[in-house]
This record gives sequence, structure tokens and C-alpha cells, in this order.
Amino acid sequence: MTSDARHSLPTHDVLNQPPVRADSNLWSSDPVLRNAVHFTGGREAPLAAYGETVGRVETRELGREANRHLPELRLFDQGGRRLDEVRFHPAYHEMMQISQSAGYAALAWDGQSGGHTTHAAMMYLASQVEPGHCCPLTMTYAAIPALAANEQIASEWRPKLMARSYDPKTKPIEQKSSATLGMAMTEKQGGSDVRANTTVASQDGEHWRLRGHKWFCSAPMSDGFLTLAQAPGGLTCFLVPRWLDGERNAIHLMRLKDKLGNRSNASSEIEYHDALAYQLGDEGAGVRTIIEMVHHTRLDTAVAPAGLMRAALSEAHHWVAHRSAFQRRLIDQPLMRAVLADLVLDWEGALTLGMRVAQAFDGQSPEDKAFARIGVALAKFLSNKRCPAVVVEAMEVLGGMGYVEDTPLPLLYREAPLNGIWEGSGNVICLDILRSLSRDPLAAEVLQAELDVATGVDHGYDAALKAHRDRWPGLPPESEARWFAERTALLLTAAQLLRRAPAAVADGFIATRLLGNSGRISGSVSGLDTDALLARLG
Repeated sequence: MTSDARHSLPTHDVLNQPPVRADSNLWSSDPVLRNAVHFTGGREAPLAAYGETVGRVETRELGREANRHLPELRLFDQGGRRLDEVRFHPAYHEMMQISQSAGYAALAWDGQSGGHTTHAAMMYLASQVEPGHCCPLTMTYAAIPALAANEQIASEWRPKLMARSYDPKTKPIEQKSSATLGMAMTEKQGGSDVRANTTVASQDGEHWRLRGHKWFCSAPMSDGFLTLAQAPGGLTCFLVPRWLDGERNAIHLMRLKDKLGNRSNASSEIEYHDALAYQLGDEGAGVRTIIEMVHHTRLDTAVAPAGLMRAALSEAHHWVAHRSAFQRRLIDQPLMRAVLADLVLDWEGALTLGMRVAQAFDGQSPEDKAFARIGVALAKFLSNKRCPAVVVEAMEVLGGMGYVEDTPLPLLYREAPLNGIWEGSGNVICLDILRSLSRDPLAAEVLQAELDVATGVDHGYDAALKAHRDRWPGLPPESEARWFAERTALLLTAAQLLRRAPAAVADGFIATRLLGNSGRISGSVSGLDTDALLARLG
């Protein structure tokens, strides 16, 4: 805090300004997260420790510094030799060290219970402070199960990916204490349609050489990349190491993307110039092999928006609790309370559903796996559609200050659309939902069971579920996929809140989201228990 800052200035006294925020434990100050972790079987000890670390003023400042000082592309050294490196500000490396040493990438795979729920909660906490560094760590977490397609590669890479340390050195993996893995799939002509990829794989002894261009490669300083290329037998998955024995692999960084947000993380275009690659999975089975990684990154994209919403609401709540207008504290004004209470419903619904999906990732039964597949798509779609609206409303609570980089709101606003685009934008996800339900009878069965288990408690929920099934007794036409996905995800969220949240939250969500007792703009509500809902902000 800056308690010694001068309040009395030559032209005026500084009044009616909230105090600078002090250290705060993001775990202990968040009753919604603690409740969700309790119900889903996560591990409290690592989350309490991590929440204390990332909630410190000094850690939040690291996050700000990592976003102020953008990554720099260094293609050549002074003699004209290729480097193909990205240089980061020290604050970025410190954020990576904090999260990697806490187990961000490793917790889900260390054999202890509740690994994915604990990982998801940690990702939620990290997103509140510095979302950019989450990208390479999320990909590292998600890549680990995909390596099982090649036992030799898994035995070499898995221990380094799960190490509780961070090693940014540009050296071959065998010379490093830890490693990260990235992903390079998207090409210009195909986008989400990866089967249209044209990167070519040619056999070179026991391994392969790749030649082609990748339009998006996130975290290009990763130690390796999972990628797709056309082999003689069809689209195949490969691991491309960045370093070979004593030399750089032929991965050329073409440029860094000039992105709206996620600025601390370097996203790039790359080219493979006959880069050495190791085959993962069967030739021609590239999509089936890499889908394991995509599936797990989707979990993080489903949970991250809840973290962004939480951070924005926390800033808004701090502001209204310490600022007055028109002779009243903002927090005491009925309209302000209605707006914030309505936003709480979006945030708590997103976190509760996201953590329930993470719990399914921890499960081992066919039913768990089926629910994880359909649940993560529904959660990703709904939570990311709500996130930008929540963040911009929180920004508006602060007025002009919310639009200024002195506050975290601009960073959060730039970040808000990202997770809805990454790993499948809205239409792609909705079509995936329809495909899953049509091709996987178990996915449809477990989804209906999850909706049914909450019946008999609230008449409004029961009526909304019946109306949904009457409207769509089967799958909808493609043109109604968004409507169907939205309503299904809202019902699924309500089902979780009925079982795991206080009555004020579940009742408010059902009334406003399912029964239509609200307008289409946040805060256009009536009858919410604002006292109970605002208490959820801690």
C-alpha cells in the first residue's frame, strides 16, 4: 500500500478515492471458489498457498510489468546468424516460476486425487492476476496425456513437463531441469478446419522432416510443439523439438502477432524449413491424437472466464465500497446493488459449472469421460459469451477510471474475448455439441441425467427443463445450434447451483436466466437478494 502518499496537494486534497489495494489471499477471500473446490474434491493446501502468493501486491505488479513490457522478437544475432528467439521482461519469467513451481502443469498428473479440479482452480486464480503466462502452462498441462501415443517420447518429456520448476534456457531438453510444450496447428487456409492443412511431412530415417507455415503458434519459446502435417498416410501428429543436439531446429519465427490482449504471451507465425519431428500416434490419425491436448485446453478456456469475471467484480466491489456519489456510498445505492448482484450470478454460475466439469475430468468411468466431453463444450460456450459483458459492466462501475490503465480493467477487457476464440470459436463449439450428442449416446444420456438430478427442488427449474425438452425433443437444426447450446448450458448451470449454492444464488439465477424475469442488459432485474449475492464477493 501507499499509505505514506501525500493526500494534501497544492491545488486540492485527495478525497473520495478508494485506498490502494493491499495484499489479499485470493483463495481465502473467495467463498465461491472454496465452496466449489469442497464439492468437487480439489486440494485446498496448494490452492491456499498459491492464492496467498498471487494475491500479494508485488505479484500483481509483476503481472502489470509483464504486460507493459511486451515480448520482443530476435530473429538474428549481430553477425546475421539466425536466433529465432523471443525475449521477455524478467517479470514474465517470475510469473512463470511462481505458477510452474506451484504445480500448475503438474497437479493433474501426479497421481493424487482431485488433480484436474485443483489445476482448474489454480488456473482460475492465475487468470485474475496475469492471464498471458497461463497460455504456455495450460498447453504444457494439456499436452501431457497426448504424449502417451509414443512411449519413448513420453518417458523423455513427461518428467520435464511435470517438474515443479521453471527453466527458460534455450538448450536441448536433456540439459534442462524442466520444459514447456506448445501447439502449432492453425494454417491460413483452414483455421479450425485442420484437415485442410498443407504442411508436409517427409520420412527421414526413423523420424520426419516438416515443411510448411503455421498461422498461429502460441508461446514460440516452448521447448517443443505438437503440430499436424500431411504424411503419405494422411494428417499426422508430430512433436517438433525447438532444440536438437547442439543446434537449433529449423523452426523459423516469421513475426509476432500484434494482438488485442494476452500481451505478455508471445503468439507468432512460424515456418518449418525441413524441421526434425517425431511421430506421435499412427500415421493418418493426427486429429485423434492431438484431440487429447485440445480437450484439456478446453477445460482451461471454460474456467478462465470465471477468473476474469471474478477479478473485474472484485475491482468494482472495492470501488463502490469506498466511494460516494450524491451523498451516499455507491455500495448502498439500490441500482448499483442490482447491477453487481446480477453480475455475481454470471460469475458464480460460470465457476460452479466449470469446476463441476473439472470434476468429471478427474473421473475414470465412461460416464465421467462422456460428461467431460459434452460439459466442457457447454461451459466454454456460455461462460465466454458472458465474460465480456461482465467485464465491461465492471469497468463502467468505475466510470472513467475503469478505462484507464492505472486499473486492471483494461487488461481484463482485452482478455475477455480470448478464451471464446481459442480452441474453437462459438459456432465451432455449438456444432461440436450437436455432433457429440448425435454420435455419442452416452454423452446425451449423462447430460440428461445431470439435468434430471436437480429436478423436484424448484418449480421454476422443472418448468424450464420441460419447456426446453418440449421445444427440442431431439437435436435442433443447425441454424438453432446457438440457441440450443445456450439454453442447455443455462439449465446445466442452474442444476449445479441448485445442488451446491445458497438459495439466493440458485433462485436468482433461475428467475433471471431461465424464467425471463429480467431484461437483456445486466442489472435489468428485480427481486434479487442483493445482500446475499454481494456477500459472495467476500
